[in-house]
Amino acid sequence: MKLLALESANEQCSVSLIDDTQELYFQLDDRPKAQTQTILPLIEQALLQTQSQLADLSAIAFSRGPGSFSGVRINAAVAQALAWSQDLPVIPVSSLQALAQAAYRVTGLAQVTAVLDARMQEVYIANFSLDEQGIMQALDEEKLMNYEQAAAYCKFTPIGSGSELIKPTGIDSAEASTENTAWVQIKATAQDIATIARVYAAQQKWVDAEQALPVYLRDDAWKKIPEQGKAN
Repeated sequence: MKLLALESANEQCSVSLIDDTQELYFQLDDRPKAQTQTILPLIEQALLQTQSQLADLSAIAFSRGPGSFSGVRINAAVAQALAWSQDLPVIPVSSLQALAQAAYRVTGLAQVTAVLDARMQEVYIANFSLDEQGIMQALDEEKLMNYEQAAAYCKFTPIGSGSELIKPTGIDSAEASTENTAWVQIKATAQDIATIARVYAAQQKWVDAEQALPVYLRDDAWKKIPEQGKAN
């Protein structure tokens, strides 16, 4: 089994190629908003360095959102196009789940609240706990909430770009202020998408390319910031 994993949902870009037991390739380009320029060259490099072809893949995994509107759209479009070209199944992975997986990889925390800055005084949020296969699984629904609502929804240590924007009542404030800098810097990469996708692929939890749709959570994600709030 070979899996190609793509992550461009949060203003950076990374690609990973794995087999059943190991990582064969990983590269991260952390320049903000450069996904359109970097994702295809990184995929090409992954295939070249591992002497692989798209036809060798068992599936393509991608971060389906929520996250940056353009980043999520790019990720889904590239995954769909590649999958269609070779009639491959696709594994959509929540960007919040990938963030929780990154937190486990980096800190060892087995329970976290993944929080991404959604702009406009809101965050994307969900609570996660580690399962017996080492995968962070959601305990509730992914939500788009304002800061106060998110603080009440937060059950565990908040991590991710939105963690500093909320003030959970159930977490020690001194502890939060001490470690918040580290928590906010945690970001998901294609490595985390690949880790989750390997387990899902073994269970054949995948979809056809046409079902590999982005998830925004915000219905008016296409609007520009100045247009928000104009509706009466």
